[in-house]
Amino acid sequence: MSFELGLYEQLITKIIASKLDQMDEEKFFIQKAVLDKSEAARYLSAYLSETIQFALQQIKEGEHGGIQKKIELSNQIIQVLISALPDLTLTNNLIVSEGQLLEAVLSIEDSPFPDLRERVKQIMPYTRLSQSELFTGSNAGISLESEIKKEILSADEICWLVSFIKFSGIRIFKDELQTFTNSGRKLKIITTTYMGATDVKAIEFLSGLKNTEIKVSYNTEHERLHAKAYLFSRKSGFDTGYIGSSNLSRSALTNGLEWNLKVTQKEIGHIIDKFKKTFDTYWADKEFESYTIGTDKAKLSNALKQQSTRNDRGILSFFDITPKHFQQEILEQLESERINHHRYRNLIVAATGTGKTVISAFDYKRFKDLNPRARLLFIAHRKELLEQAQDMFRHVLRDANFGDLWVDGIEPMQYEHVFASVQTLNNRLPSLKLSANFYDFIIIDEVHHIAANTYRPVIDRFNPQILLGLTATPERMDGVDILKDFDHTIAAEIRLPEALNSKLLTPFQYFGISDSVDLSQVQWKNGRYESKELTKIYTGDDRRVQEILNNCEQYLTDVHHVRALGFCVNTEHARYMAEKFVFYGWKADYLTSENASAKRDGIRKRLYNKEINFLFVVDMFNEGIDIPEVDTVLFLRPTESLTVFLQQLGRGLRLAPNKDFLTVLDFVGQGRVEYDFEQKFRALVGKTHTSILKEVEDDFPHLPLGCSIVLEKKAKEVILTNIKRAIGFNRNQLINKIRNFRHHSSLPLSLNNFTSFYHIDIRLIYKKGSWSRLCADAGVIADFKENSEKTITSGIKKLMQTSSTSYFKFVLQLIQRNLIIEDPSALELQMMLMFHYDMWQSAGFAKGLASIEDSLNLLAQNPVMVNEIKETVSFLLNQIGFIEKEVQLNYTFALRLHARYNRDQILVAMQLHQFDKASSN
Repeated sequence: MSFELGLYEQLITKIIASKLDQMDEEKFFIQKAVLDKSEAARYLSAYLSETIQFALQQIKEGEHGGIQKKIELSNQIIQVLISALPDLTLTNNLIVSEGQLLEAVLSIEDSPFPDLRERVKQIMPYTRLSQSELFTGSNAGISLESEIKKEILSADEICWLVSFIKFSGIRIFKDELQTFTNSGRKLKIITTTYMGATDVKAIEFLSGLKNTEIKVSYNTEHERLHAKAYLFSRKSGFDTGYIGSSNLSRSALTNGLEWNLKVTQKEIGHIIDKFKKTFDTYWADKEFESYTIGTDKAKLSNALKQQSTRNDRGILSFFDITPKHFQQEILEQLESERINHHRYRNLIVAATGTGKTVISAFDYKRFKDLNPRARLLFIAHRKELLEQAQDMFRHVLRDANFGDLWVDGIEPMQYEHVFASVQTLNNRLPSLKLSANFYDFIIIDEVHHIAANTYRPVIDRFNPQILLGLTATPERMDGVDILKDFDHTIAAEIRLPEALNSKLLTPFQYFGISDSVDLSQVQWKNGRYESKELTKIYTGDDRRVQEILNNCEQYLTDVHHVRALGFCVNTEHARYMAEKFVFYGWKADYLTSENASAKRDGIRKRLYNKEINFLFVVDMFNEGIDIPEVDTVLFLRPTESLTVFLQQLGRGLRLAPNKDFLTVLDFVGQGRVEYDFEQKFRALVGKTHTSILKEVEDDFPHLPLGCSIVLEKKAKEVILTNIKRAIGFNRNQLINKIRNFRHHSSLPLSLNNFTSFYHIDIRLIYKKGSWSRLCADAGVIADFKENSEKTITSGIKKLMQTSSTSYFKFVLQLIQRNLIIEDPSALELQMMLMFHYDMWQSAGFAKGLASIEDSLNLLAQNPVMVNEIKETVSFLLNQIGFIEKEVQLNYTFALRLHARYNRDQILVAMQLHQFDKASSN
């Protein structure tokens, strides 16, 4: 045999092809792939480099002749390229005959160094600038400390990314860093308070250096940054980087057994490029906060102290509670809702465990800072929720006496700041002598209960300045729309993948297990399987129970030491499963509406103590059971609703001590074509550049941190078939969803309601045509024929590249005025021209238009599409979650800071696009 068995990534040369031809194809499987055109240059150049290097090494060295011959041969190769590609002007790439390397270009004028040759020797890294090297911390070879000193002195910009920084690690570079920063070059450092290991003295020293910026992550509960990486950029293009295990401490950099890989731009430039992009992403991340010498010293000291003593369960000091970066983003979105959109009834949807109460406390604090006498009513349905909320508000407001409880017979001493149960409040409403405007700020926890009879009188009674709703699951199973109490808008969301990536929830290991039961003939009613038929199938099949037991033994570490929830069709199914598990000798029970009140208080203790290992429940407990210690979830029935699926999954995602991950066993069998796997897996994966079909085929390469999805062969086939059938009828499915919307939702059909209800990206809709055309094809609006439909549809797609409050409001105002603005200002004229290029994608003269008025008149001849522009722009405006700022200039400039614009809009604002002629830029 000519080849060792295994994997290869080898260009097939003549000799390799010859050896392959000699191999017996009946004995060996040989896989070949076509050289991809985007990868060809990389593979071929790498192979040529290897071949040329080997050939040059074979030339025997003389005193001078050897080097000259190598240069001549190299130039002959370049000459071949010159002949083959004359347009590339490669003549300048020929090597000069003297055979020299350029090592430095330094300015002689005003140089502080009398001997520049000696200076080059001082600052040139021992391992040079073009070859990679591995530093292993051993006594042999060059020390990392000495090499980094030279890297500092020879760099033009430095970027460091380290978990912690010790002063003992900084002081060995003190002189070099001062020399570097005093020369006007920039030093940027990202670090964390992880483990409390950083020395405040080190950060204070570094922040005191000139031209130095430091950013710190104060994420003290869930450390996220383990990276140890050092980048040294040079204007010459010879960048170098170090990636490995060494933090900035003396032992790590000098005598620790640390491994660090030096990479160079010239040898593996794509690694350096990825380094830079990743660093820039972290630098822009709000989790990393800028550090100012002196000003932030106390904050850093407190955070480090908290980390070093985080196992101390004493009383928290007030400074211990600060909004994390994602919570701060939600607070900013709430501010945007109120300032930009004048919406003061705000709904926050956040995955369980992401700190909804913390967010509400800081939101109220901000309001109270502006309105010191602001009255607060916090409503929840359980006493423990109210006690937790009161404690949180007292810490955030730094007032140990803030607020009174009103629950279970506890009466408040005052009504100005009250944490009340909805039951108590509802019972006392008739005798409560408070005006409708008494409370300025009302917060409702678990607001998905708002449609219940106990909540409605409270909502109708009071009219606060701000109503804030908190929930993890806004969509109710009974179809009641809670958004109507919040201007039909979700103000801010934290999706499951984001929460997992932030380590706010426990990572999951999800196993899709092949189910022998075939549901393809089960009746489908109102968007779900008929529950009676499911129950009959599941409770009449002991073989399936045995398969479930077998899979639990296969996938779970120890079935007698788990805390598992099994989700069933109904009470009969839950009872059946519990009885079968007990009969098998396992500790199990079930919980239903009939026994919930009697068992709920004791169930957490029984599961926590592992007196039972498996608890079987039904849909009504998706939100009711809050047992963080649950480490296993069994999906024993198909879950048609994405909301219900996420609720059920969320029961096991809560963080708990000694809980490293959640195990999910989902039993996947043949089902109906209506069942939707795609949205379930999209919710788990989050946003990626690939389709869910591709994710499944490739075994989910883009999951949140620490998570995994493993599909058994048959289960994977079922899922792929389902998704392919759905994708094959994408446009028709979209039209069917539009047609059936009125049967699935009580909301009126609109672009906003449709996309929100079905969780469909608006860009997906516009890949299939305009919204109006799809609605016409679905028969929900009259058919229409407008001459500019196609062009305007392209214009609407172009608007999706924009995110600007001021511009979108101008467009809506323009449409509201029937596309007529008399005596427009210079700013309005500029935005009218921006709108012209958005809609027509060309200069006016090219469209046969004489003026901007002609452009708007032409648009007005398409009333259906104009209405669609209005609807789409309103939708896009509602997505904006930031405050844009005006740029103060002495000339008309329509663009705003923080907003996003497309190319044509920018060219108009820069006065490069004119109405009669488009810029060639």
